[in-house]
Amino acid sequence: MPSPILPLQISAFTATSAVGVGKAPLLAALEQGRSGLRANDFGPAPLPTWIGRVDGLEELQWPETLAEWDCRNNRLAWLGLHADGFIEAVAAARARHGASRIALILGTSTASIGETELAYTQLDENGDFRPDQQRPRLHTPHSLALFVQEVLQLEGPCETISTACSSSAKAFASAERLIRLGLVDAAVVGGVDTLCGSVLFGFNSLELVSPQPCRPFDAQRDGISLGEAAGFALLERGTGPLQLLGYGESSDAHHMSTPHPEGLGAEHALDDALARAGLGTDAIDYINMHGTASTKNDEVEGGLVARRFPATTHASSTKGFTGHTLGAAGIVEAVISLLAIETGLKPGTVNCQEIGADFGPQIRIEPARGEVKYALSNSFGFGGNNCALVFGKGVAV
Repeated sequence: MPSPILPLQISAFTATSAVGVGKAPLLAALEQGRSGLRANDFGPAPLPTWIGRVDGLEELQWPETLAEWDCRNNRLAWLGLHADGFIEAVAAARARHGASRIALILGTSTASIGETELAYTQLDENGDFRPDQQRPRLHTPHSLALFVQEVLQLEGPCETISTACSSSAKAFASAERLIRLGLVDAAVVGGVDTLCGSVLFGFNSLELVSPQPCRPFDAQRDGISLGEAAGFALLERGTGPLQLLGYGESSDAHHMSTPHPEGLGAEHALDDALARAGLGTDAIDYINMHGTASTKNDEVEGGLVARRFPATTHASSTKGFTGHTLGAAGIVEAVISLLAIETGLKPGTVNCQEIGADFGPQIRIEPARGEVKYALSNSFGFGGNNCALVFGKGVAV
């Protein structure tokens, strides 16, 4: 087991998703049980499914100085960075620490692949990209981090993590290591993923997409609803009102798209996160479960929570609010966990009508209120890429 780590303060955080731009509409949706999912209207031949689409990206005023970076994914990143005063908080941190002492670590599963798909539909008579699509830095998995690095004017280590649905959760783990080793004094973490053909048709080919709004942990659940989102957090040395206390990572490699049947890798990640936080399962007040509404994912994660946590623990999946935002899922659900600590709101599981008989009493359909001193956020990706994060309430300074 790993040793406990020193807490890191979370100085600023934000998320933009299908329920709105920034934390206020997200919190309102969680309080009201209002889903942001809608019938799929994405692409020239929309699949019969439901999605969590962010409005306004097409109409966004794009700066001419950033023309090289223009694509749907970076537009969503731009929108997210300007919510909740986040870009100003990073500027203040840059003034405190210096641009070279702040790391940037972002998770994404598709980055700008939607723009690359478009470029391949517009090839010239020689089979080459048109001049306006000859943007080599854009058509790479690292384009998101390069773009955000330029916007935030950061010069420290710059990483892209692409481990499917755990990507932006693992960004927190990487940030802690860089800060603990003294390589940086702060880190911007987060993730952005947008809808595109590869995502929608790819998941549909795996028979994982539901024809209706997803119903996590429902007895009749039949698949996921895909979404898009951007989220960011600023981590710094020291304590504060909101803190990262622990993380756990594992790669069980059981199957390319199916979790280990007993949740072996997920349990390893959970145990390491709790060990780094110096906590037991009975200390956790709220669990944001990965809860995709696919048959196997919910079965395995539900079984893990049922056998390891007290019946009084409040657990829920928030995928029914935002859709499954893939590489951005970890950061969006980390933000929800931080909001739970900050406000005392423990979200419910929207769209779930009847919790499956095999699940424990921890999973709740309705939201509740009460002190949340410690929250756990689970992110379990394809290939057995698992990450669990523990956040806690600290002391205001």
